[in-house]
Amino acid sequence: MTKMEPAQEQIDGHDDIHQYLTFIMANEEYGVDILSVQEIRGWEATTQIPNAPSYVKGVINLRGTIVPIIDLRQRFGITQLDYGPTTVVIVVKVTLETEHKVIGIVVDAVSDVFSIDEVDVRAAPDFGSDTDIRFIKGLANVQDKMIILLDINTLLGSEVLLDVSQLTELVNQIETDQTQEQALVANA
Repeated sequence: MTKMEPAQEQIDGHDDIHQYLTFIMANEEYGVDILSVQEIRGWEATTQIPNAPSYVKGVINLRGTIVPIIDLRQRFGITQLDYGPTTVVIVVKVTLETEHKVIGIVVDAVSDVFSIDEVDVRAAPDFGSDTDIRFIKGLANVQDKMIILLDINTLLGSEVLLDVSQLTELVNQIETDQTQEQALVANA
């Protein structure tokens, strides 16, 4: 587990330079603002939520906070892979209008941290009304590779997820049901 330290808003006196944590999915490199990243964790089993979309892998209890885990490959419609030793969960804080949510995103591997000047960020090309690119902040070339910069608030802020109290209640109910099933099996 890696705990992320807050990044400086200014780098070498430049207000327009931001740091991005980059990660790999399907041989493409994506980046999220490092200020939204709380920590990086290895993949671990989740408690599944009934009737959740297929890209919601479940929830984990992170030091008392119930955190939904979203498989970004599935969310993006990329071919699903088995989770391996490099598969990680990036725990991010999503800012909504009136609240913050903590959400984990499953990615193939973490890559690097880059400082990118906003003048070097290009708008995503328009693919027409059939393709939703609202969550793409832009594209940047870094060290001869293209990085797709994501707006994590737009990407995950609109997710239809239960609020924390509903998730906690649901997880407690699932655990109670499992305990009751185990008791029945033991008494049989």
